[in-house]
Amino acid sequence: MPKISGDWQNAIGNEFEKPYYLQLRQFLKQEYRTRIIYPAADDIFNAFHFTPLANVKVLLLGQDPYHNAHQAIGASFAVPEDQTKIPPSLVNIFKELKNDLGLPIPNHGYLKKWADEGVLLLNAVLTVRAHQANSHQGLGWEQFTDAVIAAVNEIDRPVVYFLWGKYAQAKREMINNPRHLILEAPHPSPFSADRGFFGCKHFSKANEFLEQNGVKPIDWQIGTNSEDSESAPECDRHAR
Repeated sequence: MPKISGDWQNAIGNEFEKPYYLQLRQFLKQEYRTRIIYPAADDIFNAFHFTPLANVKVLLLGQDPYHNAHQAIGASFAVPEDQTKIPPSLVNIFKELKNDLGLPIPNHGYLKKWADEGVLLLNAVLTVRAHQANSHQGLGWEQFTDAVIAAVNEIDRPVVYFLWGKYAQAKREMINNPRHLILEAPHPSPFSADRGFFGCKHFSKANEFLEQNGVKPIDWQIGTNSEDSESAPECDRHAR
């Protein structure tokens, strides 16, 4: 697994030497040798490679990676740019984006553009067995990503948190920086999006907060690969 570098290394690098992480690392070595694990080992820390700590304006917290083939890329809710079947939760995120800001729905789910804008696409658990949602929970990743959330919480400038669903909202007690804004809504999954995710207007609320505090807002426009392409939602009971 590649190491985290730059300012993330300065903020959370000591986690890699703690007993829980050393134990997790040995477990993962065995898992990658004997099972199909997502994302690829080289992609586990992509969220940190994509968005340096100094650039974080929004933290979008997911649960664990997509567990089907050719989906997980190490960034919450995102899929590869050439993946034409967009998971249902991401389809609903794009619907809310259109309803909130009037932006066209992208035909791909590669969210690197958001990451470049300062959106940290963080899952609480960074790996998963193929076709077994939540299979790597409770093994140490949560302690690691809690350290990430704590590092963001210490940032002395405006930051917005998107906590969608009960799992993400359980992290709220960790966030106590008075300069930061917490936005909560039901999860965008098809099973809960109609309970308040649609209409939450988190994208515009985040930008309003950033602008009011003198921070350049997020350009949420993602764009499309081809004018003729269409995204086709695929069934994913455990979309993250």
